[in-house]
This record gives sequence, C-alpha cells and structure tokens, in this order.
Amino acid sequence: MKIYIAAPLYSQGEKDFNLKIDTLIRSWGYDTFLPQRDGGIVALMPDIVEGMPKEEYVFKTDIKNMAESDVFLFLLDGRVPDEGACVALGNSYANHKHCVGYKTDIRSLCGDDNLMIKMALEKICTSESELKEYLDKIKKLG
Repeated sequence: MKIYIAAPLYSQGEKDFNLKIDTLIRSWGYDTFLPQRDGGIVALMPDIVEGMPKEEYVFKTDIKNMAESDVFLFLLDGRVPDEGACVALGNSYANHKHCVGYKTDIRSLCGDDNLMIKMALEKICTSESELKEYLDKIKKLG
C-alpha cells in the first residue's frame, strides 16, 4: 500500500516532523511518497527539471504520485493547514482515495477544523498508534 504524505515543508521543523512520520510509516511496512524528498522543493531546484519549468515538474510529479497512491495522509499540525496540501486533499478526495488526517497540535483539537477539510477526511488520527491502527484497517479492506 502506497501512502502520499501531504504537509507543510518549508521550515526545518516541518521537514523534520514529516521525515519522522515518513520513517515511522515505512517501519510499519508501507511505501510512501514524501514530496519534500521525492518530488522536490521548488525554491531549491534549478529552473528547468527534466525539460520542464520546475513548477510544472513538481506539480506533475505530485499529481502522478497522488494518483498512484492508495492513501492520502494529511499532516494537519500548525495554525492553518498548508495551502498546497489542501489542494492535494481535494484532488485525492475527488479521485476516491482514502483520505486520512494526522494531528497532534492541541491548539485545534477542540473541533475547529475547516468543514471542507474535515468532511474530506475519513478520520483524523491523534496518535501514532491510532494512525497505525487505521492504516492497517485500510490495508485489510484491500
């Protein structure tokens, strides 16, 4: 089962957290696509990548990997959800992927998530064990 991990990826803290979650999920036996590692960060790329402007390359790589994934995992920590991850959630939901959130940020665990995000997610997990249990459940469903 392949999991596309969507999250903010611009500060060192964000990138470190994303890598931690990616490493954890891989240790559970799942394949992942982590955009910061597998797709590239536009600000750090040359202007042309594989014959395309870097923005087009990143966009097409992300869309392709969302389509190839079974699960879309949205890392929701932070004051507001990442804009690109919101677009990716809409794409994955529209393409009938399993869409799951992961949130450990207590500032917004009181239920004030945006309705459009909350309704697109099958579940919002709040611990590593809950996330593993839910991903295993999805895998068993086939």
